[in-house]
Amino acid sequence: MPTISDLELFKAAYKTVKEIIRVKEGENLLITIDSISDFRVAEEMAKAGEALGAKVMVAWHSTPKGYGKATDPYLPAPLIAACPEADAWIELNNQWLLYSTPWERAVTNGRTRNLMLGGLSTDQLIRCIGEVDIEAQIAFQEKVVEITKRAKKMKIVNAAGTNIEFENDPHRPFANEHIADKPGGHFLTGQIGWAPREETINGTLVFDGAISGGGKADIGVVSKPVIYEVKKGRIKEIRGGKEAEIVKKWFEKLNDPTMYLVAHVCYGFNPNAKLGYTATEDERIWGSTEWGFGYQGPMYSGGEPRVAASHIDGICLACSVSCDEEPLTEEGEVVHPDLVELAKACGH
Repeated sequence: MPTISDLELFKAAYKTVKEIIRVKEGENLLITIDSISDFRVAEEMAKAGEALGAKVMVAWHSTPKGYGKATDPYLPAPLIAACPEADAWIELNNQWLLYSTPWERAVTNGRTRNLMLGGLSTDQLIRCIGEVDIEAQIAFQEKVVEITKRAKKMKIVNAAGTNIEFENDPHRPFANEHIADKPGGHFLTGQIGWAPREETINGTLVFDGAISGGGKADIGVVSKPVIYEVKKGRIKEIRGGKEAEIVKKWFEKLNDPTMYLVAHVCYGFNPNAKLGYTATEDERIWGSTEWGFGYQGPMYSGGEPRVAASHIDGICLACSVSCDEEPLTEEGEVVHPDLVELAKACGH
C-alpha cells in the first residue's frame, strides 16, 4: 500500500539515477545500504534504475563500525568484490564505505561512477535532490569554483571563533559536486571541496555545527563547539567540552599521525539542507565550511590517495570567506557580485 511521500520519493530517486549519476541502458547499477539506513530510498532507486534499462543490484548488509578503512573488517567479501565491478554505484550507507578499500578500488579503476549519499532518508532525498534545481546549482557552483580557483590566499572566519588562513594549490583539482557523470568519487549536490597547500594552513577551527567520524566520534550536532588549533596543516590541539574529549581520545586510539593532517576544506551550498539529520546533509548547510582530516581521496589530492586509518569531518556554520581579500560570503550569505543572482536562482 502507498505510504507517505511515495510519489515525491520516487521522483527524487528517478532524478538521482537519471539526471545526476546518469545511468544508461545496459549499465550495471549497484546500490549499497547498511541495516540502519532508510531502505525505501534504495528500493525506489532500484526501480528507477530498472526503468532506465540498467542491470540493478541492491546490496543490503549489516552495519560496519566506523567509516572508511575502519569498515574493512566488517564488510562481506561479495560486497567488496561487487563495488569495483559496477558502472554506477550509489552508496546509501549510514556508516560510510567512502574511503574504504572497495571504494578505493572502485573510484580508481577508470570506469565506476560512485555517488556517495550516505544515510539519506526519504525526507532528505526529497529535499536535497528532488526539490533542488540542478541546472541552477550547476551554474552557481561553477562560478564559485571559478572565483575560488583563481585566488591564491584564502581566509575563513565565523562568529564562533573560526579564524584560519591558507593558500590554494593550483595543481590540485576541485571536487564540484552537482552531477556524477564521470568515473571516480562524487557526493551529494551542494558541496565544493578542495585540498589547500597543507603547510600554509594556520589558525583556529571552531566546529559549531556537527562532527562525524564514525563510531564514538560520530557526534552529530555538537552541544558545545569543538576547537582545533591547526599549524602547517596539522592539528596541534583539540579542546572544548565533553565532545572534544571524545574526539581527542578517538584520534589517540587510532594511533595514526596522518589522521591529524587536513584532508580538505569544503563549501556547503545546498539550498534545502538542514542541520541535525545526517552528516551528508549537515556538510551542505548553506554558507558553512566543512573540514576533513585523515584519509584524502584522489578527488582532492589530484593523484594517489593519502591513506589513513579513517576520516573525520567538522562543520563551521555561517562563515565569512574571502578570496584574495575579496568577500565571497559574509556570515553565510553570498555577497560576491558575480554570485548574488545565481544564488537567488538556487532559491537562496
